[in-house]
Amino acid sequence: MWSKKYWLDVAERAIKTGAQAVLLGLGLGEGFNAFNVDWMIALGFALGGAFLSFLTSLISAPFGDPDSASLLSDK
Repeated sequence: MWSKKYWLDVAERAIKTGAQAVLLGLGLGEGFNAFNVDWMIALGFALGGAFLSFLTSLISAPFGDPDSASLLSDK
């Protein structure tokens, strides 16, 4: 949990989940127009998703590979 690789893994997961949360929250059913997006709401979705991913990674730390934020081991 204290290695650079672990924290890079946590950051990657948080960024991906944040982006997914924005897409989920805004929806893309009617097309995407960057000029009509409420960017504060989008930022809220991104930060909420990233925070939940971060917490999940911390909870997973005692399990699996100590250099990975994954709950499962590579073995």
